Amino acid sequence: MSSALQFLADGFLVALQSHNLVFAFIGVLIGTAVGVLPGIGPMSGVALLMPVTASLTSGLPPESAAASALILLAGVYYGAMYGGSTTSILLNTPGESSSVVTTLDGYQMAKQGRAGAALSIAAIGSFVAGLVALIALVFLADPLSDLALKFGPAEYFSLMLLGLCAVSGLGGKSMTKALIMTVMGLLLATIGMDTVSGVARFTYDIPDLYQGLEFLTIAVGLFALGEVFKTIIEDDQSSKEIMKVGRVLPSKQDLKESAGPIARGSLLGFFIGVLPGAGATLASFFSYIFEKKLSKDPSRFGKGAIAGVAAPESANNAASGGAMIPLLTLGIPGSGTTAILMGALLMYNVQPGPLLFADHPQIAWGLIASMFIGNVMLLVLNMPLVKVFAKIIETPSQFLIPLIIAISVFGVYAVQISTFDLILLVICGVAGYYLTKNDFPLAPLVLGLVLGPMIENNMRRALTTSNGDFSIFLTKPLSAAFLVCALLWLLIPIFLKRRGKQVIISEEA
Repeated sequence: MSSALQFLADGFLVALQSHNLVFAFIGVLIGTAVGVLPGIGPMSGVALLMPVTASLTSGLPPESAAASALILLAGVYYGAMYGGSTTSILLNTPGESSSVVTTLDGYQMAKQGRAGAALSIAAIGSFVAGLVALIALVFLADPLSDLALKFGPAEYFSLMLLGLCAVSGLGGKSMTKALIMTVMGLLLATIGMDTVSGVARFTYDIPDLYQGLEFLTIAVGLFALGEVFKTIIEDDQSSKEIMKVGRVLPSKQDLKESAGPIARGSLLGFFIGVLPGAGATLASFFSYIFEKKLSKDPSRFGKGAIAGVAAPESANNAASGGAMIPLLTLGIPGSGTTAILMGALLMYNVQPGPLLFADHPQIAWGLIASMFIGNVMLLVLNMPLVKVFAKIIETPSQFLIPLIIAISVFGVYAVQISTFDLILLVICGVAGYYLTKNDFPLAPLVLGLVLGPMIENNMRRALTTSNGDFSIFLTKPLSAAFLVCALLWLLIPIFLKRRGKQVIISEEA
């Protein structure tokens, strides 16, 4: 425990450096704006800013550059979780998928003239949840890393397979489509030179394909450019009436009614966030249902109950902190956004996983410390500037689209300086639009693309040690347990649907 606090103190020395404070502030500010703007969401925001961080940190030493880039991108991630509540409450339009539940009571509160109280409780709940998740992260990081160091290649292969199945099992509206996208991601990951045999795979004599597909290009194309095509093609000009914010500070009664839901939502959200594939959307649904079951008067929910805002908003922010645990300690991203964050780490030649805390303590603990600072920044930003962020909703798409296109094109070109990447960017943008339009979830594809090479390497290493005997994955107890969990994660939703049960779908960004 004392060593964790010592490492955290060292992390604060990194996070409190002037340039990192600026990066944290830029991250949470942009993240809040990304959350406020309907349709963009944390996945698109993080993907869009990934190439920008490469330019911003170009003058720093490699270790410092990676720490600063991750501080900014993580700020966008949890900042978007904060900002998503604004449109849910004022417009009845979720900023991202995890804010869907907030619309149920948040918009009703706004119609009753209590929009300010709803927004401020959402901000306070998010702040408390962020702190709960980070305190848990501090104390769980080292023990989990030590445990993960005992894993062999067979255990890692099965654990990564579990991560893929978890996201596929709960991704999108159809499990079949989610599995198709997972397989597509794994297939795209095989393009390039085979690292073991040196054979070119699926390159078709195109020199640009020998090093494989650039993860950044695919992520920016699918999410950011895909969203641009959606806005241009569908051109939804229907303007909803935006509710007036009014008094911002909540009353004592509001705070009293919110305290329990915030505490319960924070704990529930954190533990759900740790599970790969569950994510913030599932956490916010569960916490809302849990509060409704506990309430003495469940009929108030859906009519402007403040607990219906406090619980899901706390849960989705705690889940984003919880999702950092498997990413940093095991190297397993549990959602689309953490997969993109993992891609950013790999871009800076930093391998997330059990050795991250030993080999790169400056990055790991600097990030954790920066999240404490970022949460304070978010509270200070959100409480007085609620009305300013509410104005961002009114930004016309004709100003927003050129900006997103410019950042996408210049960012992707700056990383590889290749016109092939720009062609791939446009292809991925078109593909991203048509896939989402037909309910194909993008998160499993991104996860397959990131985990594909690691799954293949661990499988080969395991088979090398067993002389090609596949039973090694079942004879190792931990590996077998992970494979059973992966199978159950796919079979249980199918079984529930067969029984006519409504399965809550996670479209976690």
